[in-house]
Amino acid sequence: MRVLAVGDVVGKTGRRMIAKWVPQLVDQEAIDLVVVNGENAAGGNGLTHEVLDELLSLKVDVLTSGNHIFDKREVFEFIDDVPVLLRPLNLPKGTPGHGYVVVSKASVPVAVINVAGRAFMPFQYDDPFHALDQVLATLKHEVPIIIVDFHAETTSEKMALAWYLEDRVSMLVGTHTHVQTADERIFPQGMAYISDLGMTGPRDSVIGVKAPSVIQKLRTQMPTRFETAVGVGQFGALLVDINDASGKAETIRRILKYEES
Repeated sequence: MRVLAVGDVVGKTGRRMIAKWVPQLVDQEAIDLVVVNGENAAGGNGLTHEVLDELLSLKVDVLTSGNHIFDKREVFEFIDDVPVLLRPLNLPKGTPGHGYVVVSKASVPVAVINVAGRAFMPFQYDDPFHALDQVLATLKHEVPIIIVDFHAETTSEKMALAWYLEDRVSMLVGTHTHVQTADERIFPQGMAYISDLGMTGPRDSVIGVKAPSVIQKLRTQMPTRFETAVGVGQFGALLVDINDASGKAETIRRILKYEES
């Protein structure tokens, strides 16, 4: 099973990069499953049905998210009806949507789980360790390949969860910071890992936002309207080969591509 995991898609530029690279990589690299974090895909915050359909038409199989998933109110109209659109698993009971999904690729069942961290995050999420324990207990006997998108702020929290899960999941990718890390590795028990996939969006920005507005906010501490940047795009992702029988990762390759300016 060859899996491509793509980092946070930001606005039109990010969607353009998905259109440019995902179909091409799927064909060139014989990729079986594409997982994309799309919580910032519509105007830099949230997701609309139109943008959802656009991404799913570009050979994206599963969309994960994070703290911005409910920023666009229209998402409440369809999130329950789209199993491949995930929100963090560790939200309170009764929250609309799904925290994980099982899909079949190349006749192999694959689980994708979305979970959020708690350190320096804007919401009081439930314990991600406990939430994952519960789901993994139900999946371990029926799903050989398990992929986790951990949407969290700190590398330490991501690394701690990685060591906690290394013998139970095939792949753990960090999202949320929009800055790709260079620490991709396969853990001793066969789990592929990276602290953050990085952003798929406008390169010349502050994590996807026009720089002047961020600078003004930091210098004045006054309320400032953030505008999503445009321009030259970048594409951050991770390509992993996973053994279908054992569920263990065998190869790992970090991807960071830029458009020509």
